[in-house]
Amino acid sequence: MAETKENWDMVITPKDRLLTLDYKEIWRYRDMFYLFVMRNFRTAYKQTILGPLWFLITPILSVIVYVAVFGGIANIPTDGLPPVLFYLLGISVWGYFASCLSSTSNSFVSNADIFGKVYFPRIIMPLVAVTTNLLSFAIQLGIFFAFYIYYACTGTELIIRWQIVLFPLLMLILALMAVGFGMIVSSFTTKYRDLQIMFNKVISLWVYITPVIYPMSFVENEKLHLAMSLNPVTPIVEAIRYSLLGQGQFSWLWLGYSVLMTIVLLMIGLVLFNKVQKSFMDTV
Repeated sequence: MAETKENWDMVITPKDRLLTLDYKEIWRYRDMFYLFVMRNFRTAYKQTILGPLWFLITPILSVIVYVAVFGGIANIPTDGLPPVLFYLLGISVWGYFASCLSSTSNSFVSNADIFGKVYFPRIIMPLVAVTTNLLSFAIQLGIFFAFYIYYACTGTELIIRWQIVLFPLLMLILALMAVGFGMIVSSFTTKYRDLQIMFNKVISLWVYITPVIYPMSFVENEKLHLAMSLNPVTPIVEAIRYSLLGQGQFSWLWLGYSVLMTIVLLMIGLVLFNKVQKSFMDTV
């Protein structure tokens, strides 16, 4: 009896190279990527009374608390800017970074059921997290510009500098930094679950060494100023504030440092992510 030769449309094999990213494969699964984004966005506030309005309510409530506590009680300056604009921009930018970081760092554990049933490029899940959070960030940014127009119409002097053209690039760097760092954490949390709990605490504390509730001009101690500048998120937050509100610190040198850190984190994260995805179902 003659042997029947089987022809396969696709053969799935483990990746031999750890530092690799198959763009063509990701593009083939673009429909699944879109479905995951829509799923995450729709289920974010599923079975809630206010639904998507929470995307508006959450940053507004945070701004009210920040203005009352840090501006009113602690008397922390805002570089002469309206406190609402200062805090709202910082909250929106940091919130996007923290959300991407938290979602990406939980990629393997939170999607273990799906990964165990169907194949698709695992790297899609961190990209889904970045895109989903980008939608909520866009809503919050819309709130910021609504207040910006209000203050501009009431006579408040606000300056938009030419560096605003870098805003999309700065947000891309911030997103990629979150993905790289998140993939590193996600690779370890498949085996050590308590790291996820510890990392959530790190994110909640990280905001205090980032100029979100205060400007860098408020930090007068030179050593402390340098230490906080080494936080790779700091130059990006300050550059965004400088470009949109005209106050802050813009430095090509420090932005270059943030870009370098992003590249390093992405490379390490990709290597660990590709290594762990081969056998993570045995430990997750």
